[in-house]
Amino acid sequence: MTTPNLAFIPSQNIQPRLVLKGISSMATKSILLELSTLYLSKFNVQVIIDSMGGVDAAKRIENGENYDIALLGSDAIDRLIQNGHLKHGSRQDWVESQIAVAVQGGAEHPDISNESSLKKAVLSSKSLSYSTGPSGVYLEKLFERWGLSSQVKSCLVVPPPGTPVGSLVASGQAALGFQQLSELVAIQGIDVLGTLPTEIAYTTIFSSGIPIAISTDAVRLHAAQHFLTFLTSAELDTIKKAHGMKGLCA
Repeated sequence: MTTPNLAFIPSQNIQPRLVLKGISSMATKSILLELSTLYLSKFNVQVIIDSMGGVDAAKRIENGENYDIALLGSDAIDRLIQNGHLKHGSRQDWVESQIAVAVQGGAEHPDISNESSLKKAVLSSKSLSYSTGPSGVYLEKLFERWGLSSQVKSCLVVPPPGTPVGSLVASGQAALGFQQLSELVAIQGIDVLGTLPTEIAYTTIFSSGIPIAISTDAVRLHAAQHFLTFLTSAELDTIKKAHGMKGLCA
């Protein structure tokens, strides 16, 4: 794998030479766990990621909590840069993911092949759930355009913080679930029907940024930049695909 040279070369030491702390949205929790484990094995640098709802993650950065790396939706990264919380020029896009639809395992599969059929599936669903963040904002606008905002609100199951929509679908609490494909693929007990139809498909770009706070720490800054460059390597595309995402290379 081609990556920039590090000042701290991988060693055989049991303890990592450096520990970086990052924050991410839930959509990338699973893939970041796998990639940070791979990174540790290659470079002896440990990256610990706190994953939570994207809105909460952005608030933590805005409130000055100490992180070396931020990994969120591109719109959130842009806002944090514009508001002076992340370094200008530090944004890197590394994966993209589409919104997918799921039902409980073994349940009837409604047709979602086009916009009209998906609208009918929403209308006939006794309950549904979707996550917060960019995908949730998009879905709310879509339901509003369909004239279904009130109906959706009456049957909406709001996922508690940190609870995947897929788990609500698996337990039968929500008959229809909308979430990033990356968050649905690892959930047991559900059937993923597919991503939103082409005419209304929505893709979220996940990006990274570096907090202003580490700008004066040359070692941590260099390490953070190296990890984020590692995330954009084309050689990781197979792993990204397995997590329901498409790699974006630098």
